[in-house]
Amino acid sequence: MHFDDYQRQACRTRNFTLTENEEKAAYALGLAGEAGAVVDYLKKVLFPGHIGNREILKRELGDCLWYIAALANKYDILMSSVAETNIAKLSARYAEGFTSKDSQERKDV
Repeated sequence: MHFDDYQRQACRTRNFTLTENEEKAAYALGLAGEAGAVVDYLKKVLFPGHIGNREILKRELGDCLWYIAALANKYDILMSSVAETNIAKLSARYAEGFTSKDSQERKDV
């Protein structure tokens, strides 16, 4: 599935009863909450040693993606544009792939 197709389909399930500002706040807060759910899940797998489940992680990451798509949509930003911009930024930082040296000597900070 392409990012823009996902964005169109995901945004069909947003809450249409909220005001513009309420939607933006709800999506930003929702993203933070779902990112926390990913972190909490991985914490349980990595430290107490719970059995990892890729499907659970995939669902949690999908929830993050939904909020990203909804928030991007509220600002008229296509998901494909977000992805392209991020790859361009990473390519400029790490032209040959990530290295600790390049990370420590970043010029864009």
